[in-house]
Parts: sequence; C-alpha cells; structure tokens
Amino acid sequence: MLADPRRSRLILINPGRTRPGKVDDRQESLALLPAVFQVFSITLNLVGEHEPSWAGQIPGVVTIPDADPLELWHDARFIASLATSNTSLLFLGGAWLEEDVLIAALEGATLGYDVRILADLSMARREADRQLVLDRLALHGILTTTLRQTLLEWAVCLGCPIARQNVQQLLIHRGTELS
Repeated sequence: MLADPRRSRLILINPGRTRPGKVDDRQESLALLPAVFQVFSITLNLVGEHEPSWAGQIPGVVTIPDADPLELWHDARFIASLATSNTSLLFLGGAWLEEDVLIAALEGATLGYDVRILADLSMARREADRQLVLDRLALHGILTTTLRQTLLEWAVCLGCPIARQNVQQLLIHRGTELS
C-alpha cells in the first residue's frame, strides 16, 4: 500500500547525534528534508538533540523542546499535535536506532499507528545491532524504507503529475549533485 502524505508525519529523534570519527552518510537524505514540507506540507517533528538552526532553515519543522525521546508517547504536546491532525502514518528516523528510535517505533505501533523506519536517516550506536533491530521491527509490522523512496511514494499516491515531476527532478538533481 502506498503511503498517503495527507496522513503522514515525519519524526526525527536525536538527529544531531553523530558517531565520533565517522563520516555522516546521512547528508544526502538530510538535504532532501525541505522537500517534505515544500512539496507535501508534511510536518517534521524534531525530538531530542538536533541542530538549532534546522527550525529556521527547514520549513514545516516543529520542535518538541525538552522532550525525552524515550518518553515521547507520554509527552502531552506531541500527543496533542497528533490528535489534532489526520496523522496515522509515522516515518521515524534518527539516533540511536537500537535505543530511542526502536522504543518510539514499538510504542507507536502498539498505539495503532502505521510506523515506518527511515533507514537512511537512522543511525545505530553499534552498527552490529542495526540489522537485529530492523529484523525485530519487521516482526511487529514496522517497515523499513528511505526518504527518497518515501518522497516518490507520496507523489505517486497523490496522483498529481506536478508533484511526481517535482520529486523526480529533485531526486535526479540530488543524485548528480553528490556524484
């Protein structure tokens, strides 16, 4: 089933975290974040550690200040924002995949949300645990995807040729820009 952007929300947990000495391979996908709002008007929630400048640079960003990622589903502001929207599909990413992202995904699925993990925006503290976590999430019906796949999926779901063309051009441009 195609993901409907009108019912989607993107949530990044601790996206400012990095592993010491490692090249951040999330840069290509992070550069696509403005399109989430510009093309689809989808809210992007930032929870936990993140670059303060993102709130002003990326349209559609809503930060949840001082929210504990492990207590996300007990945060009144977050719950209220979901309750007042038509959100039923959550796209989660961030750090740490095997800790904060895992717990948020499992709790979201338990509450009846269709949860998907953005693998390209998710970083494990211990890379050896990454596949174990993705396998465990799959057992709970939580699918893994990428932001590139999601953008195209949203465009096709809408059936709007202009949105589809905009996304295709964005993906082509981003692919050649980084080559």
